[in-house]
Amino acid sequence: MIAIIDYGMGNLRSVQKGFERVGHEAVVTNNPQEILSADGVVLPGVGAFKDCMRNLENGRLIDTVYKVIENGKPFLGICLGLQLLFTESEEFGIHKGLDIVKGRVVKFSFNTPNSELQTPNFKVPHMGWNSIKKSGQWSVVSGQKNQFSSIYEGIPDNSFFYFVHSYYVIPEDDDVIASTTDYGVEFVSSIYKDNIFACQFHPEKSQEAGLKLLKNFGDFCKC
Repeated sequence: MIAIIDYGMGNLRSVQKGFERVGHEAVVTNNPQEILSADGVVLPGVGAFKDCMRNLENGRLIDTVYKVIENGKPFLGICLGLQLLFTESEEFGIHKGLDIVKGRVVKFSFNTPNSELQTPNFKVPHMGWNSIKKSGQWSVVSGQKNQFSSIYEGIPDNSFFYFVHSYYVIPEDDDVIASTTDYGVEFVSSIYKDNIFACQFHPEKSQEAGLKLLKNFGDFCKC
């Protein structure tokens, strides 16, 4: 069973339905024991970074997330669920994240007076379909094969996924980069670290490629 963390923000039911469509049982829950006993855990997220961190704290779920990571349980972050893993975000000020992945979250800055990028074709938020380019080292971490090296199995390079975001992550360690995407700048669209895989795009909204990724994650949870 896959636990989808319910902290009052995010496209929880659509993620649940995505897993069910590919044959994996998923439950939406804010119960720490249910989360910790699951085969895999998903942290989705839509909204403001600060609000999501506050809701996780108010729901006493931050320690639960840390325990999931420490226990080596397969963990999937989606959209803001990716960003929350990082050290800090500059969304509406500087706000501390979970600091599980070292790095920061910054805003796309196109066509502003101080921006070097004057590209009228690129709007913020980045919304719609875009392709991902797998990192050349996406299956290797510190010389060892990452346990999520099969997360993109059956998904061709340059496959299209659905994005809705104004901010993107910049990890300190390039070795965590699983894929990048071009939107005026080349940004990190998915990462992996130990038992964590997290993506900026929405697999549950990404049709065939997205459902395949959810299936791969669910299959891995059953290993």
